[in-house]
Amino acid sequence: MPMPTPASGLPAISFQNVSKTYRGGSVRALDGVSFDIQPGEFFGLLGPNGAGKTSLISILAGLSQASGGSVKVMGHDVVADYAAARRALGIVPQELVFDPFFSVREALEIQSGYFGVKGNGAWIDELLENLGLADKAKANMRQLSGGMKRRVLVAQALVHRPPVIVLDEPTAGVDVELRQTLWAFIARLNREGHTVLLTTHYLEEAEALCHRIAMLKLGRVVALDRTSDLLSGRASTMLRFKTDAALPPALAAQSRVTGRIVQIKAHDAAEVETMLATLRAAQVPVEDLEIGRADLEDVFLEIMNGAEQGVGA
Repeated sequence: MPMPTPASGLPAISFQNVSKTYRGGSVRALDGVSFDIQPGEFFGLLGPNGAGKTSLISILAGLSQASGGSVKVMGHDVVADYAAARRALGIVPQELVFDPFFSVREALEIQSGYFGVKGNGAWIDELLENLGLADKAKANMRQLSGGMKRRVLVAQALVHRPPVIVLDEPTAGVDVELRQTLWAFIARLNREGHTVLLTTHYLEEAEALCHRIAMLKLGRVVALDRTSDLLSGRASTMLRFKTDAALPPALAAQSRVTGRIVQIKAHDAAEVETMLATLRAAQVPVEDLEIGRADLEDVFLEIMNGAEQGVGA
């Protein structure tokens, strides 16, 4: 089955001035969100809890209706041309939703039939193999672990070969093996031309996979750029080390501490040396000392903490 492509020049996904309010307009989840995702992109949508990511994905999927603005998939409006928009989408939801009365293969065959796809056995076999489900094909969905159910959700989203794949926190709470298996397969589909929209709280995944990233805060886009440009635009030096001791007040105020891991932003080598001298003077023992560049987590926290960020194309 050939993969549909949008008309020349049209984006794969288009959000134009999308707003969403609840409780009679007193709660604003989305406030004029606008950006396009081009065909073949691997695009990341990031933001803290409550930023509006779920509202935006729900509108895209047709599970909720925008209070204003428009959303299109492959040129099809999700309201006015909902059937074509749905066929172009494959969505992996956050929640584990499954039918307990069918086997894994039966669930995929039913999903395939729902989209009117016939003779899909070879593709179902490929999905089962690539997602590590081949030995579970005849197992009832109730018998599967949470990680295996997550794999089936991915297979169901892909069974009709949608040109646009939406992954909403696909690796939340799953093991390392599934993450590696999933990303290898999704990266292959992206190379073959599928557009991928990813939401995740694992920022190292977004940094490794996404060509471009949009960040939402309080329902608004606060950053939109190529991943490499987001990183290079804030290419500060980061001093990282582990310690069990309390930091001197002068350093504690500017540090990000995760367990035993301390990260401190520095502007240049001279500032790094000043920090190390302060640690030595305070007799703070350090382990695994390293000096590196800011990563996406550093950039994300800086933006979410209110640093100004221009919105690019």
